[in-house]
Amino acid sequence: MPNGLKTALLLGALSGMLLLIGDLLGGAQGLVIAFAFAAVMNLGSYWFSDKIVLRMYKAQEVGPDHALYQMTERLARQAGLPMPKVYIIPDPSPNAFATGRNPQHAAVAATQGIMQVLAPHELEGVIAHELAHVKHRDILISSVAATIAAAVMMVARMTMYAGLFGGGRDDREGQGNPIALLAMMILAPIAAMMIQMAISRSREFAADAGAARITGNPYGLADALRKIEAVARRAPLDANPATAHMFIVKPFTGGGLSALFSTHPPTEARIQALLQGIR
Repeated sequence: MPNGLKTALLLGALSGMLLLIGDLLGGAQGLVIAFAFAAVMNLGSYWFSDKIVLRMYKAQEVGPDHALYQMTERLARQAGLPMPKVYIIPDPSPNAFATGRNPQHAAVAATQGIMQVLAPHELEGVIAHELAHVKHRDILISSVAATIAAAVMMVARMTMYAGLFGGGRDDREGQGNPIALLAMMILAPIAAMMIQMAISRSREFAADAGAARITGNPYGLADALRKIEAVARRAPLDANPATAHMFIVKPFTGGGLSALFSTHPPTEARIQALLQGIR
């Protein structure tokens, strides 16, 4: 399934879940308030996330005389994008991310570690991946997903309070179903988080494919992903969990059930998709 369609379906599932919870709760006004509050919070994050995250990691802007700037400028031209700002993060762990609310206000940041570990063609693949995120407006997509998921969680919590204090449509009609309310309170936030993470994973596959189109070579990024993950296991990035989805490789390890809540697909799956050209 194409990643764009998959993202649309997942966003639709999140929206449907929100409407279903609102219908079960019966508090249309509360649903609107929860959604508006989530929207305001995430709009602020979307608008100012570049400044916040760059300051968080002590990123230092570099100019045209820096090799990373020159590489980014060439790749941005190949991608048909405006030139983003370029930053270096003083951290030995290899990683990189893109941020900014749109292509005209984008920034690409790479750690010192990634520049020391990767060969030039591998670093090109990484920078192209981040530029693909910018081109696909993935910051906006992730903000929309986060807004809806946050609203689902807020409404689920409102349902809990409504159940405790006798609220909700079913209670007023004398048709209360405490088991259904309890299940919704517990399962809805988990399901919303899983869908939000699935959207993030889908966008990573799309950015990988976009990087291969920008550079014309999937092998550079494939080799980079292998190398980054291997080195990052020995020297993990001290990252804020709230920003983990931004990096090209997740700063944290985990498997099994935790993969369902991972912001990134397994690295081997990404490499296989790149080399097989199926995405």
